[in-house]
Amino acid sequence: MEFAEVVRRRHMVRDYDPDRPVPAELRERLLEHAIRAPSAGFSQGWAFLVLESAEERDRFWRATTSAEDEVRMADWLVRMRRAPLLIVPLSHKRAYLDRYAEPDKGRTDRSEEHWPVPYWDIDTGMAALLMLLTAVDAGLAACFFGIQAAERPRFHAAFGVPDEYNPIGCLSIGYPGTDDRRSPSLKRGRRGVEEVVHRGRW
Repeated sequence: MEFAEVVRRRHMVRDYDPDRPVPAELRERLLEHAIRAPSAGFSQGWAFLVLESAEERDRFWRATTSAEDEVRMADWLVRMRRAPLLIVPLSHKRAYLDRYAEPDKGRTDRSEEHWPVPYWDIDTGMAALLMLLTAVDAGLAACFFGIQAAERPRFHAAFGVPDEYNPIGCLSIGYPGTDDRRSPSLKRGRRGVEEVVHRGRW
């Protein structure tokens, strides 16, 4: 598939065929492409939690879903829980602070004040985007969604994730189901280049 077509076809899919697992070679391609993302100072401060078995996926949904979610998002959860593969990208801030304290960077105090934006989260987000694009290229469907702050302690405990690793969200991946529904937000329409690009000055 041409790259332009991959970009054009990328969208968040919210229903999956529960009877079609993601082949191992495609799962590994997703992860291999993720680690090709750029990272400041080549810090590579990311990790990826891969959840494939029914038990692992059920544990994820139990840890990250509140009783209120079960009611408010019941329809969404039914469809999303069909995804045979979940990948949680995690950012590791300390890897960046340590990297920039090395001799070629020279920031010995490891202060976050040197960072105008949290590149550890940005770079991990770029890795997630590469997985989304790879999924399209491989004929898979995927969705990136958040893990709420209140649910993060349960997520960390459920999977033994060290506290210093921050889940920036989760990717659900699989073959598309028959009940995918586009987000109502799409009714807003995509903003055109002329609305968001400022050439030369604002």
